[in-house]
Amino acid sequence: MTVSPRTVAVALAAAIAVAASPGPARAEAAAGLPPLDGDRLAAAIAGLPNGEASAALVQVRGSAGEWAGTSGITSLHDPAPPRADSRFRVGSITKVFTAVVVLQLVAEHRIDLEKPVECYLPREFPKGYPAIPVRDLLDFTSGLNSVFNVDTKDPEWFLEHRFDHVPHDAHLDTSRWPSFAPGSAQRYADIDYLVLGLLVERVTGHSWASEVHRRIIDPLHLAGTSTPADDPRIPGPHVHGYEAADEGWIDISAANPSLQWSAASMISTAPDLDRVLVALFGGRLLPPAELEEMFTIPDVPVFGSATKRADIGAPFTRTVLNGVTIWAKSGDRPGYNNAMASTGDLSRRLVYSVNPLHMGAPESPAVSRAVVNATFTGL
Repeated sequence: MTVSPRTVAVALAAAIAVAASPGPARAEAAAGLPPLDGDRLAAAIAGLPNGEASAALVQVRGSAGEWAGTSGITSLHDPAPPRADSRFRVGSITKVFTAVVVLQLVAEHRIDLEKPVECYLPREFPKGYPAIPVRDLLDFTSGLNSVFNVDTKDPEWFLEHRFDHVPHDAHLDTSRWPSFAPGSAQRYADIDYLVLGLLVERVTGHSWASEVHRRIIDPLHLAGTSTPADDPRIPGPHVHGYEAADEGWIDISAANPSLQWSAASMISTAPDLDRVLVALFGGRLLPPAELEEMFTIPDVPVFGSATKRADIGAPFTRTVLNGVTIWAKSGDRPGYNNAMASTGDLSRRLVYSVNPLHMGAPESPAVSRAVVNATFTGL
């Protein structure tokens, strides 16, 4: 398939064209950032579909250069490249929205980060359960366990259960003590943000989805972003996700996202996610103290590792590429591999969505890695 790169020069809407005011944790200027090379980006997504992915869309914005391109096919019935505003399942990028809602409630003095979550959710935690501060949920240091111990991205399991409804309160496993002392290690898991969804609902008296819409989606006019609840469909123009099987490609675009809920259920677009980056990093969504919480890395080891230290905040991951610090949040659902990433000064921002053909692969598709390298290292 031919690549259809589209160079863009987009003026951000005045409502979100705010000056970035990064706090200490993100204050690094993007010194050493290479010039944006559109040819490298086009090459990174060329040749789709192939044996690993069916399509890709990429959007790069910021004062250090802009570029957008798509390649591959929209679906087996529509071989045209995806639209630049195609919707996709964002997976764990949902956690950014949940974290913003929680930290807004912190700023409103309705949640205390130091207070044990059990104080807010006494029915969910048995008496005598170890105290887990709310902050430990935000930065994945709670040690909490989930009742879902299966690999939900195993093709056999997913194809059998992808339309199941899972109640929001069915995840937490308090029959087991935390896997480690709360606050002593970091283990990335959905359960932390699923419990945060319950916390939001208990504190506000409203659904998690309604709070996400009221506090983020509606104020930022995110027309392509939704919280689908039990609806298995992706509304509007979207790229189809597939799983390659012996009998051919299986369309797996439709799936009930209730299992992922406040951790990984949302649908969005590249333009919408870029809007979130600008508004968030620029201080529109959170006051300075709460914004800094998002980018504070706990000084603990990664659970189960003798050498690796934590590199995830609440919930952005800090990565240094060729001396340039990048803050990123990735997200995966079967058929969709995505990320949103930015330098601390917003001078270079990346949003991409790639459609892998093999769910549960041990690493992201090669095209995804090539896009990141082309955007931030020039390689």
